Amino acid sequence: MSSSLNPIRKICVGILARMGFGSQVETKILAERLGYPADAKLVILHADDVGMAHSVNMASFAALDQKAISSASVMVPCPWFTEAAEYAKAHPDADLGVHLTLTSEWKTCRWGPVAPEDEVPSLLDPEGYFYPDVHSAATHIKPKEAEREIRAQIELAMKMGIRPTHLDMHMMTLAATPQLYATLVNVGHDLHLPFLALRENGLRRMMMLCDKDIVFDSWVWLDSNVPPNEWTQSYIKALDLLKPGLHYLIVHLGHDDAELETVMMDQQSFGVAWRQRDFNAVTSPEFKHALERNHIILVGWKDLANLVAEFERDLSKFPRRLAFK
Repeated sequence: MSSSLNPIRKICVGILARMGFGSQVETKILAERLGYPADAKLVILHADDVGMAHSVNMASFAALDQKAISSASVMVPCPWFTEAAEYAKAHPDADLGVHLTLTSEWKTCRWGPVAPEDEVPSLLDPEGYFYPDVHSAATHIKPKEAEREIRAQIELAMKMGIRPTHLDMHMMTLAATPQLYATLVNVGHDLHLPFLALRENGLRRMMMLCDKDIVFDSWVWLDSNVPPNEWTQSYIKALDLLKPGLHYLIVHLGHDDAELETVMMDQQSFGVAWRQRDFNAVTSPEFKHALERNHIILVGWKDLANLVAEFERDLSKFPRRLAFK
């Protein structure tokens, strides 16, 4: 690849086809079982962090309503979770998952566990909140307590009227160690929900998966090295590079307003301006045109959930693990 494409390599974080598994036949089976041609470019365009703030909710709800994104996920421990639950009840067809949360990264807006604190003490920092970064969290958290907490978050989401289509991870904390990832796999399997599985998390984690689990070919997001004035165009270049398969494009939406500024303050990465740029990008005519020009089909976690349910009913027809290649 020429040096001129190096910035794009930073956008396309990794190619995630299953290590040691999969074939062209399996690729065709999975694509066709979703109802699309074998060579289709399928993308879940997903917004994280719903429930974190009112501004994040408003931007995410607008993008969902405009079908600018195909799915989103909700942070149950966060201050504006109940607003997200109300949206879910009013929009039962919305593709909403649970953004399993074990970290609390902002300086002045903090959150902690849904489970009773005395049942998950390893999740708490000295101030009584979740740890602010993945390394600290992964160093201290006991997997059994992590599983207790993520089950509590899912149970509360369901109690409040959310019917989760999938499970994913805030700041990828549950992927930080094989032991933590095993809790995600266990809970996903127990609840018959698809969950985020990425090859770059390592072979040991991939070996935890079973026949019904689906792994994305790539995941796409922007990093802090992308100049703000090239934001939308960088997403478009990433779309231009996608190959046939199933891909995961993650955005973090919000409006650049006073409320969000009080939450994120002067944080640059995933901060106020970042989230406004993401919203502007995915709702822009240029982005929509790039999807059309590249013949990209937006799919949702609901589609994968239906496929997993079908696999569970008749796994004997698919004896090998399914993956895109």
